[in-house]
Amino acid sequence: MSTSTRQNTGSFPRRRLRPDAASRPRTAYAPRRSSRVGLVVLIPAYQPDERLPHLVGDLVRELPGCRVLVVDDGSGPEYAPAFRAASARGADVVGYGRNRGKGAALRTGLAQVAELWPEADVVCADADGQHRPADIAAVARRVHTTGRMTLGVRRLTGPVPARSRIGNTVTALLFRLATGWRLGDTQTGLRGYPAGQTAWLADVPGDRYEWELSALLRAHELGLEVEEVEIATVYEPGNTSTHFRPLQDSARIYAPLLGFVGASLASFGIDWVAVLVLHLLTGSLLASVVGARLLSGTANFFMNRRVFRAAPGTVGRTAVRYVALAVALLAASYVLLRVLTGIGVPLGLAKPLGDGVLYAVSYLAQRRAVFRERR
Repeated sequence: MSTSTRQNTGSFPRRRLRPDAASRPRTAYAPRRSSRVGLVVLIPAYQPDERLPHLVGDLVRELPGCRVLVVDDGSGPEYAPAFRAASARGADVVGYGRNRGKGAALRTGLAQVAELWPEADVVCADADGQHRPADIAAVARRVHTTGRMTLGVRRLTGPVPARSRIGNTVTALLFRLATGWRLGDTQTGLRGYPAGQTAWLADVPGDRYEWELSALLRAHELGLEVEEVEIATVYEPGNTSTHFRPLQDSARIYAPLLGFVGASLASFGIDWVAVLVLHLLTGSLLASVVGARLLSGTANFFMNRRVFRAAPGTVGRTAVRYVALAVALLAASYVLLRVLTGIGVPLGLAKPLGDGVLYAVSYLAQRRAVFRERR
């Protein structure tokens, strides 16, 4: 299953993916460059247990020729035995002294892959045993076959912790509202990226768990196609080994989505209040709709330039496209208000009902046509 957007492989930036200075790898187990590596399994690890070396051994045995790159996310000296054991079983291990979060660890590992094994596909997996070698191999096969970003999707059936089930459901719903993409598992840590197509990940914001959701938002912004492969759902009783912090990390995860919907909601509020006030002052429905849309549209344009990361120097071009869309939506909004008020719906209710119908059309048009430059 894949989303219906077009991948444009020729448009990726060519600059090298680099970790931040504070997270540059400096662990003694230095990985070695090789030109014959077709697959790298990247595993960010924070305070791992014996499951990490077991996973490394299974991967080396079941995926001959792959390299396993483990990033020690500042676990501390007491966890050095786990990393030594992983290295002894065939992993390349890099790391840094201070814990910076899963996103920072993934950026560090992706930078190493881009430098040492640029011709290799990359599959990112978790260190806590949630991802079976067979599922990692399935994601790797799909990436290699399609040349597209691939997600290992859990169906979250069986004994799944309630907070995980609820969190995944809510995030998937918000993500769909924000982007139009219907993905089965937006929080999966099992993800594959085709060789030579990871440079865009350098621009993904966030250092912790929110990085993975931000990566999906950025993939949507770039118009990439995303494949999904169903995988087993594996949780230990109580999910005790997770380092996910429900309040802090949930806030980080939802922040990117709130940034996408917040601008639209703010503009909607401006528009709603303005149309009511102007109607009281003028008594003209047409003048009220036009005036309110001018106010809210101007605010929305500048907010969405930031939300959709419009390229610098494109204010004029994006403004022309935005105005064209606004005129079309204005006409549609006026027609809907006429219809709804004509059948007896109060104006205060007709306004949100009519604009709610137009919201999805407006959002998708802005993302795909207004603020995105053609390459």
